[in-house]
Amino acid sequence: MDHGTDRAGQGAVTEPAEPGRVPLAVVVVDRDGLVSHWSRGARRLFGVPKDEAIGRTALDLLPVSGALPDERDTIPYAAGDGLGPDLESSLDGGLSYPAAGRARLAASGDGRVDVLWWAYPLVGPGPERLLVLAADAEGLRPGDGACERIAPGFALHTDFPGAEDLARRLPEILPSMSVGESARIVAQILELGYPVLEFSQNDRVPVTPDWGVARRAERKARRERAARALAAGEPLPAELRDEGEDLEYAAVRERLEFLNEVSGRIGTSLDLSRTIVEVSRAVVPRFTDVAGTYLREQVVAGEGFEDGVPDTTTMWHRVALEHTDEPGRWDDVVPVGEAMPFPAHTPFFQCMTSGEPVLVPRISEEMGHAIAAQFDKRDIRPLITGRSMLVVPLKARNVVLGFMILLRHPERPVFNDMDRVTGAELAARAGLVLDNARMYTFQENVAETLQDSMLPHIPPRMTGCDIATRYLPGTLLGRVGGDWFDAVKLHGGRTALVVGDVMGHGLNSAAMMGQLRTAVQTMAGLDLPPAQLLRNLDDLAQRLGDNYLATCLYAVYDPIASELHLANAGHIPPVLVRAGDGRSELLDLPTGAPIGVGGVPFEAIRVRVEPGDRLVMCTDGLVEMRGEDIGVGLATLCESAAHPAASMDDACDTIIRALAVTFSEAGRGGRKDDVALLMARLGGIEPDDVAEWRLALDPSEVSRARAVVREQLHDWGLAKLVAPAELMAGELVTNAVRHSHARPVALRLVRGDTLLCEVDDDDHELPTLLSAGPLDEAGRGLRVVSTLSREWGTSRTKSGKTVWFELTLPRR
Repeated sequence: MDHGTDRAGQGAVTEPAEPGRVPLAVVVVDRDGLVSHWSRGARRLFGVPKDEAIGRTALDLLPVSGALPDERDTIPYAAGDGLGPDLESSLDGGLSYPAAGRARLAASGDGRVDVLWWAYPLVGPGPERLLVLAADAEGLRPGDGACERIAPGFALHTDFPGAEDLARRLPEILPSMSVGESARIVAQILELGYPVLEFSQNDRVPVTPDWGVARRAERKARRERAARALAAGEPLPAELRDEGEDLEYAAVRERLEFLNEVSGRIGTSLDLSRTIVEVSRAVVPRFTDVAGTYLREQVVAGEGFEDGVPDTTTMWHRVALEHTDEPGRWDDVVPVGEAMPFPAHTPFFQCMTSGEPVLVPRISEEMGHAIAAQFDKRDIRPLITGRSMLVVPLKARNVVLGFMILLRHPERPVFNDMDRVTGAELAARAGLVLDNARMYTFQENVAETLQDSMLPHIPPRMTGCDIATRYLPGTLLGRVGGDWFDAVKLHGGRTALVVGDVMGHGLNSAAMMGQLRTAVQTMAGLDLPPAQLLRNLDDLAQRLGDNYLATCLYAVYDPIASELHLANAGHIPPVLVRAGDGRSELLDLPTGAPIGVGGVPFEAIRVRVEPGDRLVMCTDGLVEMRGEDIGVGLATLCESAAHPAASMDDACDTIIRALAVTFSEAGRGGRKDDVALLMARLGGIEPDDVAEWRLALDPSEVSRARAVVREQLHDWGLAKLVAPAELMAGELVTNAVRHSHARPVALRLVRGDTLLCEVDDDDHELPTLLSAGPLDEAGRGLRVVSTLSREWGTSRTKSGKTVWFELTLPRR
């Protein structure tokens, strides 16, 4: 039966209750003593509607006449000993710890209503101060079969012994609690006998466990005597040994449960910053009121450091600070992120050098002054003086990574030896979790550095084309992979565009990728045709080992001829987006076999392009998803590549987003493979920006070469470049005329992002830069070119060689 007093009707109202259910009144009192939450059970028990109760003084709504000591033995289900402070003093703000008892409701009329009550102080920055639970004592008489026992916060409108109904009804009583949170709380209730009620993610309500059923005041007195003796380290009299053993057992059990709970709450990820926050929040407020976490500078940076004992020069970063004081009280005095060393006379230095916890029962005025001396122009003494302090080291593998400073409010029991042991075990577990996160962060930094060093930093503009790239690692746990892209500058204003993918993942694939990429750069510099380059790359892969395969797409763009020369080794085809009509297409290339198979020929094709066309090359991680046809990804790639974009970077992002959406809608989850994406806008070079001449094998042609260069540069408005250009062109033509065999010398000027000058002849021997003495007749020509040019080089061709140089165009 659910008994309540209807104050409006001046009488008791009896409502039928479902069998096995004990209705509970839930009232929340704020720091001003006003009611901020009034449940339906409170309305039934106390007879006041919710709209009349909210905002009123709690003492006015819950008038009681005090405890009923003559009836304590008839209360079989009261929590704890039932001999705590009366409800009135709890409501009046005099309660700083969980308490329970029995009281009589001062209702008018002949009927009386006796209630059992539990009161829990609420900690945290929120406005709530007290949670009060109350139940009609009549419904809990022995023999009524309502339930086996009631623990604080345990019988929240629930059918015993099942937990499903409790999980469903908790959010009704505490509306801010989700069903998922309540299910977890219920599991803890059934396993441990007490819950932790949560009003939000940051505010938690500690609920004291029900260790037994109180029967007599004498038993409480014996327990208090035993507790005092244990705290003082005195031997227990024979009549108190049972009580002492019960207290010790309860205390040990509570600490083990606390450590088990903390272990489950920390280390949920390998992210170092998140782990730091988890460790700090795990101990506040249940174990301590303030927790400051300090870590070595190298730990915060995710770096390695030498073993050894820290000293007074070791820098410690304050990485987290959790407390139950009013918001902002600690922020200005001890801000998170500050780094400092600690002098030898402080308990912090003693902890980090000995690797053992340091216990200070109360921080004296003298110690508070000594600690505050480290904080320049900030007085920390009001925050620490009079508090109990425990400093615990955060160790892993016998190395001190940091330490935690734990402080308790003066009105709370001081830290004792059992707390020291608990703190040491807590720190040991936290230290291992932090070290795992530190090592992961260190390895991740190494992997990122390795990957960055292997991927080229391609300029956004090369001769005749604009380039944009993207690299996306497949998973957070594998930041290094075998995907790569590259762009190599070739003579004649051409650019080699490369995308490749070493099969597999991890460091071995990345190392293989680095070797292949270097080989491609070297062979591209020798101006090998695309098919021949892949042939040589395949031979190299077989010499490196039998366990590696790779795909590779190699394209050479000639902006003067407006042509692409491509060859493929088992790679997905590129997409060409036509500037004229915006149409996109997959280029039909001979597929070829992957690099490393061996014995398979490679074929190359030539494709005509127009200025403004875009070439899109990528690895299969972008378009292929397990369980999905690759054709879906390729179709999406073509469609998204054709979308207009404000810039090349925007175009790359559009492609990546479109593929991500496609596979997400298909229910294939996230991407697991690496992605390398290279996009080139083929701008071309106008015919008016190219000038060519044929020169006979006659020394007199040198003066003609200088004259035509001088005249062409004046026509292009590049008069400032005439002197160096005609001098260097004359030197190169002189060498070509001297060493050529039969074919005329070719001279070409190209005006693009730079001024390019090329001289071709039919001699296959490449010139080298020599050191010429004062009396030497030869060797000065290339020295002049090397000194005056922006860049120069040589390369072999089918019919001989090309020597070239570039000059930077003057600003207009």
